[in-house]
Amino acid sequence: MKKIEAIIRSSKFEDVKEGLEEIGLKFFSFLEIKGHGREKEDDFTYRGVPYDSGFIPRQKLEIILRDEDVEKVVDVICENAKTGNIGDGKVIVTNVESFVRIRSGETSELAL
Repeated sequence: MKKIEAIIRSSKFEDVKEGLEEIGLKFFSFLEIKGHGREKEDDFTYRGVPYDSGFIPRQKLEIILRDEDVEKVVDVICENAKTGNIGDGKVIVTNVESFVRIRSGETSELAL
């Protein structure tokens, strides 16, 4: 099993969600997060007053899935989240050692 973590623009969240639903993936977790990266503008001055542009709002998706589904899901996320500009996001894929459904006690792929 694998875990996909995708950090995407908030404005692209609905597109990614619809793309995932089209391939049959209807469950994932997501969080509203803030980040700091190459896209962040430096502090700027407006009418003589310095402003901190702050952190950039993003959405983070977390998906646990079978190994054979990873490539398809990553492709859908990248396709739907891409604008071609700095700040489109990142996709991280990691191994999952175990997974347990709390209600039934099922483990591994049976719990998905």
